[in-house]
Amino acid sequence: MKKYNVAILGATGAVGQEFLNLIEERNFPFANLKMLASKRSAGKKIQFMGKEYTVEEATVDSFKDVDIALFAGGSASKEFAPAAVKAGAVVIDNSSTFRMDPEVPLVVPEVNPEAIAQHKGIIANPNCSTIIMVMALKPLYDIAKIKRVVVSTYQAVSGGGKEAMAELEQQVADIVAGKPVTANILPGAALKKHYQIAFNLLPQIDVFKENLYTKEEMKMIDETKKIMSDNDMRITATTIRVPVYRSHAESVNVEFADEVSVEAARKALEAFPGVEVVDNPDEQLYPQPLETSGKNDVAVGRLRKDYSIDHGLNMWVCGDQIRKGAALNALQIAEYMIEKDML
Repeated sequence: MKKYNVAILGATGAVGQEFLNLIEERNFPFANLKMLASKRSAGKKIQFMGKEYTVEEATVDSFKDVDIALFAGGSASKEFAPAAVKAGAVVIDNSSTFRMDPEVPLVVPEVNPEAIAQHKGIIANPNCSTIIMVMALKPLYDIAKIKRVVVSTYQAVSGGGKEAMAELEQQVADIVAGKPVTANILPGAALKKHYQIAFNLLPQIDVFKENLYTKEEMKMIDETKKIMSDNDMRITATTIRVPVYRSHAESVNVEFADEVSVEAARKALEAFPGVEVVDNPDEQLYPQPLETSGKNDVAVGRLRKDYSIDHGLNMWVCGDQIRKGAALNALQIAEYMIEKDML
């Protein structure tokens, strides 16, 4: 099998580390691997598959002879993606920089792989919550057109980065010890106010927009329409940060144009690659963040008819936002391109 030169931008972060885990797990065919990060992380050593790698500072000249550039996300994408493409690499970007660019395909390989062929050097990875939701929506959409989606998310603190996870851990320890609790990270380090997340819920992820939705909520709305190629689909979202370390959960209500039975929905979901149906009320079996953390599949359960509307269905969806919601999805795009000889 042909092997490819791969660069990981953001190699020291959570998504970058997950890229490495998955490259090894999936036996990804790489020839050379370049670890890139910010100036403050340059020089760090990473042990990977029996070899020591030195993290390099990312510059516009870092992508010579690179075939695939996996970008873990963040503001660096805007600066370095054009340089990588100019050097001949295909960029698979996990940031929000290019997602709504009409020239850039926004891809979940199980849902819209045909969009990959339209790329001009950059392919965007959707928002983690969007990926998890559309994995459950697509097999249902193939049965009957979806008119409307109402989604409420329950998003793990790891979506806010390592600092948010550390703050949750510290807050829990302080509460147990009877110490005062401090909050410096959530709902966002760059925001004016911060709140305790331990034993709490925060109904804000990212900044508020003029329409009073948060940026995270609008990402889910706009990205879903683009991925599903359906601008007529009506979507409303409420995104919540919860005191869970890893794996997002979503309550999804779907209104179809025609009747879809629970049995038909279950059958379609069970047959869809990357989806696991965990749905047995008699045995109290349903998806949970603890059960989906570290796993590749998106789990769907609590399937039931919505009796308040015609042609309605409720479901509960859980998925590891660092795996399928980020690193795995990006790597699957690269694997698809290799399989189809698109590199």
